[in-house]
Order: sequence, then structure tokens, then C-alpha cells
Amino acid sequence: MQIYLVRHAIAEERGGAFVDAERPLTLDGIERFERAVRGLAKLRIEFDIAFHSPWRRAVETAQRLAPLLGSGGRVETDELARPPSRALLRMLEGERPAVVGHQPWLGELAAWLCTGDRSLGSGFALKKGGVCFLEGEPVPGGAVLRALWTPRTLRRLA
Repeated sequence: MQIYLVRHAIAEERGGAFVDAERPLTLDGIERFERAVRGLAKLRIEFDIAFHSPWRRAVETAQRLAPLLGSGGRVETDELARPPSRALLRMLEGERPAVVGHQPWLGELAAWLCTGDRSLGSGFALKKGGVCFLEGEPVPGGAVLRALWTPRTLRRLA
């Protein structure tokens, strides 16, 4: 299984006009992430399904993955709006799922899948719009880190 962890793109700042869960992507965030998606396309990355947090910035990011998404569509789950859990691991399916969410939880998920230890999550820091590519099984310690792409790297590939 190839698992792609995708941090949401650049969103409106905290403490502004929006409640945290309702913060939308900025216009710059949208433009930059769409270029990053074109970079993923150049790498021939495709997803069977995209799981995403219900928070607006993750929903909007997942929507922009549409050019890379197969017939599995998008699945919204509250499991991506909190620290990673066994329930989240059980729901991951397909050969190439994308998982769109937030830091520090995505870092914790990457650490848990690669090492079996969620507390090592700070070692897997994803920038906004960045992608972490893991290969293996969605069980603690069952995956290997294959790539950690910054959004800038993906945009340059486009």
C-alpha cells in the first residue's frame, strides 16, 4: 500500500474572522497548492481515495486533489480532526489512499506508521501543502518513509 499524507494548503490566519475549523484557504494557498498538484502529476502520483478532515481548509485542499483521484472519491472523517487513532488506521483502504489533515497529527500519524511511536511526530513535520509518501501497511511500525516533499519542491516539478 502507498499512503500519501497531505497537509492542508495555506489557510487564513488563526484569530481572524473565522472560527478555527472554518478557516478557508487563501487565494495564494489555492494557487500554490494547485501548482503542487501539477508537480505530483508529473511524478505520476494517483490516489484511489482521499480521506480528509471535516475542517474547511482540509476539505478545500482535498477538493484540489481531484485531478489525481480515481473512482474512490473523497471521504470526510472526524478521525482526521484529532490525534491519530486505531479507528483511523482501520478505515484506510485502497492501494493508494491520500490522507488530508493537519499538523501535528499528520506528523504523529507518520511517526506511528513508520516507528510505532506517535511521540516522534515532530520528526515528520509537513509544511502546509507538503506531502509525505509512506509504503507498507496501515499498522503501527508497518510502513517505510519513501519521500517527504515540500510544497516548493512539488511546485518546481510542475
